[in-house]
Amino acid sequence: MNQILSIDNTPKKEKRKNRNSSGPIEINNILKFFSIAILVFGIFMIGTGSYSMYQDSKASSLTKPPIFVEETSETELTLKIQHDKALSKITYNWNDEEEKTIESNGKKNIEQKIEIPTGTNILNIYVSDVNGQETRYQREYTLQGEISIDFEVVGNNIKIKAEGKNDISYLTYRWDEEEETKIDVNNITTEQIIEIPKGLHKLTVIVVDINNNTETKEQEINGVTKPKLEVTTDGSANFIIKASDEQGLKKVEFIINGTEKYRLNLDGRKELEYAYPLHDGENKLEVTVYNQSDVTEKFKAKVTK
Repeated sequence: MNQILSIDNTPKKEKRKNRNSSGPIEINNILKFFSIAILVFGIFMIGTGSYSMYQDSKASSLTKPPIFVEETSETELTLKIQHDKALSKITYNWNDEEEKTIESNGKKNIEQKIEIPTGTNILNIYVSDVNGQETRYQREYTLQGEISIDFEVVGNNIKIKAEGKNDISYLTYRWDEEEETKIDVNNITTEQIIEIPKGLHKLTVIVVDINNNTETKEQEINGVTKPKLEVTTDGSANFIIKASDEQGLKKVEFIINGTEKYRLNLDGRKELEYAYPLHDGENKLEVTVYNQSDVTEKFKAKVTK
């Protein structure tokens, strides 16, 4: 039988070389992969850092305007505002008085003197910049002057209390721009009760002592009247609540014998008439009516059925 023999004449060294020829190629591929991965990671880190820096710079651009208030004397404050953006609005007022505007004209730095009124008063300051960032300041200041003036609302009236280190000669008061009313005092203290007109009005009080020291106080006051309330019975079966208010009624609450509690929501109705059955025996009634300004009127009574 004839046989065909295949003879490989390749030297042994060359065979070993061929078998190992794939090694360097695979290493090169691995190196390329890691190089690309490191490059991508570096780009990611640069991008993240840049975005973080952008956010930080954006946040820093929205800083709020700082407010500094310095007591430069017993009777005077100095308001200082130093900001990195242009200021758009600055106002201040004492208590509930009308706001005063400080002209900023797009400036970044403002300095303003503020006089401290006598007595105990609350200073309110508001500042905003061109980006709409705003800051508010509130603090109570007390200044003991020659004369102190205080207001206290009592029902539909306001009580004016004035006290001086020396005898007070007289005081005057007026509502809005009406003519002044003068009251002689000739004492170290005085209390005067005057009626509050309906609606929002500005009260101005001036007090003068025997040494001609003068103190003025102004305040806006909203005058409201109490709601009217009447509670009757229709003989012995029911008690009847009648209430009315020019501004509008908010609610009526009534309690029977200290335990049974009821509420009627009225949503601004001007008048109410409501009947409720009396219990057998003694009925202790407590009725409270509220108007839209939460001014109240109360009624208490005992009714026996």
